[in-house]
Amino acid sequence: MSRGFNFSAGPAVLPEPVLRELREVLLEFGDARAGLMEISHRSAAFEAVIASAEARLRRVLGVPAEHKVGFFQGGATQQFAMHALNLARPGEAADYVITGTWAEGAHKEAKKALDAGVCWTSAPAGHTHTPQPGEPLDVRASAKFLHYTTNNTVYGTQCPAAPEVGVPLVADMSSDIGSRPLDVGRHALIYAGAQKNLGPSGVTIAILSPWAMEQSAACAKARGGLPVVMDYKAQIDKGSMYNTPNTWGIFVLERVLAWMEAEGGLATFSAKNRARAARLYAALDASAFWRPHARPDSRSDMNVTFRIHDPSLEGAFVAEAEAAGLLSLAGHRSVGGMRASLYNALPDAAVDALIAFMAEFEARRG
Repeated sequence: MSRGFNFSAGPAVLPEPVLRELREVLLEFGDARAGLMEISHRSAAFEAVIASAEARLRRVLGVPAEHKVGFFQGGATQQFAMHALNLARPGEAADYVITGTWAEGAHKEAKKALDAGVCWTSAPAGHTHTPQPGEPLDVRASAKFLHYTTNNTVYGTQCPAAPEVGVPLVADMSSDIGSRPLDVGRHALIYAGAQKNLGPSGVTIAILSPWAMEQSAACAKARGGLPVVMDYKAQIDKGSMYNTPNTWGIFVLERVLAWMEAEGGLATFSAKNRARAARLYAALDASAFWRPHARPDSRSDMNVTFRIHDPSLEGAFVAEAEAAGLLSLAGHRSVGGMRASLYNALPDAAVDALIAFMAEFEARRG
């Protein structure tokens, strides 16, 4: 087996020590005499897994004791609809910061459930930037909450800080959760697909404040009931096991969180992620051959998006990079170009190898 350096935007690279551990539990998990994916979610063995996953998530992210944690299926796309149904009654208002494809998706789904406004957008500029600290947002006085996307995988931008507004915050943190410290207590709801920094595809976390839990109950009543799979309170009251959860995904999540704790937690990953993204951006900025997409004040540490001055060379770059063991560098299909995703589990050597390959490619093609 020859593993390359995996720059995929998601499902993304997982820590190699975790992958090795997973091989063992496929056949036999603990003393269950069966594989992890074969045991009941109601068994004592799995109840220990999900309890540990929540405990580790609380420690790693610094989740306040009064906030609730839920494990869901359906990805962030389900959360686009779910947060709107649970946090506002029909006809009530909420405002959205539009910084890219997934923020647009959240706004589109929310419009089906509430009065969804746009208080800030980078669309006219081609989504090259995000709101800066202190920048005013046109939030309506009637808004029940403000929704924003912390990191934008398609365009390679990242919010430097949470918005300073006078309404509850809802954040889609799918693509940078676990990469840097965050103030969970400032948010009414945080949701994130696990498949970037926290685990495999198929499991999504949601962290709800007491206000959000109260809103969920009130909104379900006002809407004449919600489908149970879309009801935060109903799901969390059952310990995320109203129906069979993604047992495998939750186990992998728990193991990745254990690895993160052993590596030093968010402070360690934040410093590492910032340093290696800076190295890659410096290489891109050093030559007119490369054209980074994001404005410097909004650049993502997770997803570095760039073009070549001659777009006809981009296909060759991606193909030759893959042959050299640098995998999944093609940009999102909607925008093209290149994208290097630098999630927590990516080895530092991968970034060094990419920078070296870029220099070699430019020398041959420049």
